Amino acid sequence: MENFTELSKYAKAFSGLTPEREASLLAAGPDIKPHLPEITEQFYAHLLAVPSANRFLEGRVAALKATHLRWMEGLFSGPFDDSYTQAMYRVGAVHVQVKLPVEFMAGGMTILQQKLSDLVYSIYQDSPGQVQTLIKSINAVIGFTLIVMQQSYQASTIAEELDKFLKISGISRILFANLAKAYKD
Repeated sequence: MENFTELSKYAKAFSGLTPEREASLLAAGPDIKPHLPEITEQFYAHLLAVPSANRFLEGRVAALKATHLRWMEGLFSGPFDDSYTQAMYRVGAVHVQVKLPVEFMAGGMTILQQKLSDLVYSIYQDSPGQVQTLIKSINAVIGFTLIVMQQSYQASTIAEELDKFLKISGISRILFANLAKAYKD
């Protein structure tokens, strides 16, 4: 079981998601949220143009768009607490279950950073300080989310590989745990 409080602290430290940046995301929410359905449409149009992504999207685009939009709205509503961390951890695990290549997560987040940056520039073009603050805040929250999902992806992949090994070798989980404990040091 993952300690979501510690994972949240770790990911925030790495990504630079500070309380001030969280507050700037929440403050910008009323300006940005009305544009998020279009960002979601652009995001999925981009993904659908990537041939290797199609097999992960077929027959699921409408549901994925709805989930994506709710998540994007949450980026400008908060909170970025243990519950958010746990939810993003589950997303990473689901990505392993559907065999989504790990680079798709980073690639998807890059697309979103570009689309959200363009949106921020268009909304706040007369306020360079606001643009700079929001771009840093968006990069921080996307980085935070990606770190959490990658931690989960790695843990889920290792667990999946261990399950395969145990099945092939016939070793019980208890025996494996005892062996691992004996050779830990």
